[in-house]
Amino acid sequence: MSVARSVQETMRLPPLPTIKDILRLYRLRALRQLSQNFLLDQRLTDKIVKAAGNIRNSEVCEVGPGPGGITRSILNRGPSQLIVIEKDRRFKPVLDLLEESSNQCMKVILGDVMNFDMSKIFSENKRQEWEDCPPHIHIIGNLPFSVSTPLIIRWLQAMSERKNAWSYGRTRLTLTFQKEVGERMVADIMSAQRCRLSVMCQNWCTVEHKFIIPGRAFIPKPEVDVSVVRFTPLVQPQIPLPFKLVEKVVRNIFGFRQKYSIRGAETLFPVPVRKQLGKEMYSLADVNPLTRPFQLTIEEFGRLCQAYCSICDRDPRLYKYNHRAATEEREHFDNLYDEEQDLIEDVPH
Repeated sequence: MSVARSVQETMRLPPLPTIKDILRLYRLRALRQLSQNFLLDQRLTDKIVKAAGNIRNSEVCEVGPGPGGITRSILNRGPSQLIVIEKDRRFKPVLDLLEESSNQCMKVILGDVMNFDMSKIFSENKRQEWEDCPPHIHIIGNLPFSVSTPLIIRWLQAMSERKNAWSYGRTRLTLTFQKEVGERMVADIMSAQRCRLSVMCQNWCTVEHKFIIPGRAFIPKPEVDVSVVRFTPLVQPQIPLPFKLVEKVVRNIFGFRQKYSIRGAETLFPVPVRKQLGKEMYSLADVNPLTRPFQLTIEEFGRLCQAYCSICDRDPRLYKYNHRAATEEREHFDNLYDEEQDLIEDVPH
């Protein structure tokens, strides 16, 4: 082992002002419109980073570092490289201070993680085949509640397509969410928390709810507690179909959470053929139409997705139907299928 590597592995940050002092010194405050909440307790930031697993000599991307509380904890655990992506320019001087203290280990990027492509920010030698062990790459972040759910859905799609950070292999994530959201992600069938997010996360990942941080640990104090959740992409999703198709079926079925699940499934089809094709879909999938959405297993969702594909392959126009589309578009489909039903009924038997 080289002397440089040995020094890097044992490096700890030099004495720095506390995060509370940093906020005061740079006159930084959390912005309500960005759903910002700062975590000041280093014991908790250390615990978040520990939940990610062994990051020593790994490459890490931290999203939404803010004033750098988690950033410090990451650096103290000896990554070979840390890239932080921050949207709010007010934090640039604070993050630059950490970068200068990091022994050339850290890089600051100003950008919006919602649209940021990580497919070229890590070292080429970190790439792994998808079927191999996860690469020595980690994504860690304390996300604003306003972006956390849409972001994880976007990243699940990137996983399914092996794009973005997942072009390097099964890159792991350790992120914070509103407590109720974190609980939904791991919710099992029959649980009151079971929802679309549960199925989507569990279909593409092993999801671990690591621990809960009380809201009082943050500044300003949010009205809810916070969950720390770790995601490891699966080698094969439980439902091996395109992301958008699975998401469409699951979203529609959960659209009527407390009703029979077939009620939501029927909305996948235009009104004139809705009842007929909904019934056919459940028959093909061998699923009881009287089950509630939260009672369905991922395997049953998979069979329903396959049945939906079979029906749409017979009439590919159905793939484009969206019951939430503009009225004019929906009416076009309804009128089209209404006319076809009339033609069928007019044929002499």
